[in-house]
Amino acid sequence: MNLFKFSFLVLLFFTLSACGPVKDLKDQITERMVGQDPVDPPAELKEFKAKLNPKILWSIKLEGTENYEFSPAIMEGNAYAASSNGTLIKVDLKTGKTIWNINTGETLSGGVGVGLNEVTVGTPSGLLIAYDLNSKLLWKTRLSSQILSAPTIHEGLVIVRTSDNLIHGINVKDGLKKWTFSRTGPPLSLRSNVGVVASDGVVYAGFPGGKLAAIREDNGSLIWEITVAQPKGITEIERASDVTSNPVIDGMTIYTVAYQGKISAVDRVNARTLWSRDISSYTGLNIDGARIYLSHTGGALYALAIESGKTYWRQGDLLNRKLTTPLGMGDYVAVGDLQGYIHILDKETGQFLGRIQLDDEPVMRRLVEFETGKFLAQTRNGGLYAIAIQ
Repeated sequence: MNLFKFSFLVLLFFTLSACGPVKDLKDQITERMVGQDPVDPPAELKEFKAKLNPKILWSIKLEGTENYEFSPAIMEGNAYAASSNGTLIKVDLKTGKTIWNINTGETLSGGVGVGLNEVTVGTPSGLLIAYDLNSKLLWKTRLSSQILSAPTIHEGLVIVRTSDNLIHGINVKDGLKKWTFSRTGPPLSLRSNVGVVASDGVVYAGFPGGKLAAIREDNGSLIWEITVAQPKGITEIERASDVTSNPVIDGMTIYTVAYQGKISAVDRVNARTLWSRDISSYTGLNIDGARIYLSHTGGALYALAIESGKTYWRQGDLLNRKLTTPLGMGDYVAVGDLQGYIHILDKETGQFLGRIQLDDEPVMRRLVEFETGKFLAQTRNGGLYAIAIQ
């Protein structure tokens, strides 16, 4: 991207930031700057001797133009998936048979959140919708702004993040709001579908400016907040250091990574940073066993030691391919890219073992394992795929 084009986009971004009626256009510009379109062309895929042959077990086409980030959810042998045109489906994981398919009557803008008895989705207008697992409408609740992330259902609450960086605790039974958490952020933040994680009565959320917060689940009050990535640079765009992916909990430690920032391990009790490294990621990290798998913003894939952040290996042959969050599964690591490929790598060495192309559209950022060596992937043309590593 040349300097004139970059400066124009930044200027236009700040101009639009003060104009509510054109917020959607601002979001589109943000998405193009740091979201789906790489500044540099993606690396050409290199040939290798395949030792594994990933197989598509079944696939379903969901209609709709996927301008938002979607991810499927799993509950008791079934998958739930949504599409921007309002479609919400329930699918048998073993057979790929559709159990029910409904149209919510709304444009949908985020992934699915599923609990023991509820399935929830959100809209660009901030409408949170809940159904039971048999597709019966339970309630609708209007929130402060668009919902870009999958809701989290935990301990009787639907915990939802809206694009104005508010976090809402909603009663799962009736849709009534119990609390809202807010904080002041920097003047510029990136559009992302970052959500929250909850455990042991605490909600954890990353924020613009490289902040990580712990919030009481019962009333939404702040327990602690720390800076996990210090903004750097002169301009606001250079200083953008947002936590744009969900934190990951492992025991008494929580791990988080920021765009143009750091990956950090933080003690959940006293908010002490145990270790950190200067690695930037837009899509986030995954933990499997004693290793962290991380997609760098530029396209490199890392395996790190969970106790220290030390690098086990770095795979650099997927540069600028807009990688998904890696998924560690036993002996393998799976990651998707912007051309619809799923790459299978060796857990110990980072070498390529297998590859399959689902379609020619980007794989959305979250792969979901449902059995050993089997996982779901959703693409931007509405494809939902069940894949087995063989």
